[in-house]
Amino acid sequence: MFTGLIEEMGKVVTIRPITEGLQLDIECTKVLDGLDVNDSISVSGICLTVISRGKKTFRVQAVQETIQRTTIRGWSWGTDVNLERACTPETRLGGHIVQGHVDGIGTVKRIKKVGQSAEWVIEIPEFLARYCVEKGPIALDGISLTIANMKANMLTVALIPHTLQGTNFGDKRGGDHINIEVDLLAKYAEKLILPERSRLIQ
Repeated sequence: MFTGLIEEMGKVVTIRPITEGLQLDIECTKVLDGLDVNDSISVSGICLTVISRGKKTFRVQAVQETIQRTTIRGWSWGTDVNLERACTPETRLGGHIVQGHVDGIGTVKRIKKVGQSAEWVIEIPEFLARYCVEKGPIALDGISLTIANMKANMLTVALIPHTLQGTNFGDKRGGDHINIEVDLLAKYAEKLILPERSRLIQ
């Protein structure tokens, strides 16, 4: 489990196809502290397992299911990625509960600069819009954000300078794709309510 508070940006330094999917080496500094083989790590919102690590890098693998559901299929050498280690019982939950299980891919439709900050309009798949509400949480490329405005399947988020400078969002442009993870609690609520609603209708 993660909080959606990015610890640092890493960089893809190798990416190669393997029988199971893709193998990637990520260069970083901060998150290597205490990071061991078999640990989970969020890489731009994708929960991956560390299979080996060196002095400046760690290695992960992505299976075909992950490749098909996320933006990882468009990554290459030099791609900047957001990194967060799995939280511990002592971690402050400053964001929201993020699993690193990407639900779909969104598209940056518009970026409006507001001083050093920015407002982004994101188009998300229609089947995910029902889990999103104004002032509710959403994870974009692993970043915990609050939905400022919601119209149909278009949502707006506000980004402070710290987020733009400390994540790969500083390099994003209109038309870019991002990983979307909606609120887990909303999905559980839907699962609990729908069977009861069906029973009452009958």
